[in-house]
Amino acid sequence: MAVFVYAENINGVYKKAAFEAVSYAKAVADKAGDTVTAISVNPTDSSDLLYKYGASNVINIKDEGLKNFSAKAFAQAVSEVADGNIIVFPHTTDASSIAPMLAVMKNYSLITNALEAPESLSPFQVKRRAFSGKGFMHAKAEGNGVIVTVSQNAFGVKENAVSGSEEVKNLSVANEDTKVISHEQSSGKLDLKEAEVVVSAGRGMKGPENWGMIEDLANVLGAATACSKPVSDIGWRPHTEHVGQTGKAISPNLYIAVGISGAIQHLAGVNSSKTIVVINSDPEAPFFKSADYGVVGDAFQIIPALTEKIKAIKG
Repeated sequence: MAVFVYAENINGVYKKAAFEAVSYAKAVADKAGDTVTAISVNPTDSSDLLYKYGASNVINIKDEGLKNFSAKAFAQAVSEVADGNIIVFPHTTDASSIAPMLAVMKNYSLITNALEAPESLSPFQVKRRAFSGKGFMHAKAEGNGVIVTVSQNAFGVKENAVSGSEEVKNLSVANEDTKVISHEQSSGKLDLKEAEVVVSAGRGMKGPENWGMIEDLANVLGAATACSKPVSDIGWRPHTEHVGQTGKAISPNLYIAVGISGAIQHLAGVNSSKTIVVINSDPEAPFFKSADYGVVGDAFQIIPALTEKIKAIKG
C-alpha cells in the first residue's frame, strides 16, 4: 500500500503545510507498514527537510513549463510519478485545486479536510470537517485508491526523521489550456492559513485608520492579521485577509476577534480554531456564544492595554 504525498513549495521553498502533509503521510504509512514518497515541483529547498518529517523517498519534478501554477498541469505531472493508492495533499488553495483533478485522472476517491490519521485503511476511513466546518463526519473511500487533503493546523507538524533518497524526474507537461499573464505574491506577512495565531477585526474598528492597534497586537504575538467580509468589501483591508464562508477557512491555535459580531458566515471560516477570544462592546454579540473567552468592553481601550501588557511580559 504505497503512500505518496505532495510537498507544496512557493518559489522553491517548502511551506509549513508541506511538512504537515508529510507528517500525516508518515502516520498513514506506519499504519500500513510502508514508507512515504514525497513529490514536489521545481523545489530549491533541500530534500533533507522532508526526510526530517518521515519521507523516505523524494521525487523532484523538474519542468520549466510548470514555473507558473496551473492546477491541471500540476495534476498531470503528479499523475505521471505517483503510482501509490494513497496520495496525501495539504488543504492549501493550490493543492486543493490539484487534488480533485488528480482524482479524476486516476479514478480515485477524494476526501477533503481530514483532521486525524485514518481510522482504518481498508476501507480508508477518516474524520473530516463537514457543513462549512460546523460539523464532522467519518468519510469512507472505496475503489482503487484515495486522495486525501489534510486540514491545515489540524494534524500538526511532527518530526519523525528517516534516512532518505532523492530522485529527479525531468518532465515536459503540456500546459495549453492555461496561460499565466502575471503572478503577484504578497511578501513580508505570515501566511494566514498557516498562522498559529490570528488577530482579526471587523466594522467595530470604525475605519481603516484605526487598524494600527490590530497590527501592533499581531506583531507582539507573532500573529497574522485577518478581517470580516464587510471590512474587505468596503476596502478597509485587502481581500486576502477576509476569513469566513466566502473567504479563507483557517484553523489557528488562537483566534482573537475584535469588533466582529460573529455572523454564521464568519464563523464558518474560523470555528475550527482551537481557542477563540472575542472582544466586543456589545454583550449580546452572537460571537460570544462560540467563544472560549469573551471580553465585553471598548476595543480602543482594551487592545492597546493588552498589547503593552504582552510587551512587558516578553521584556
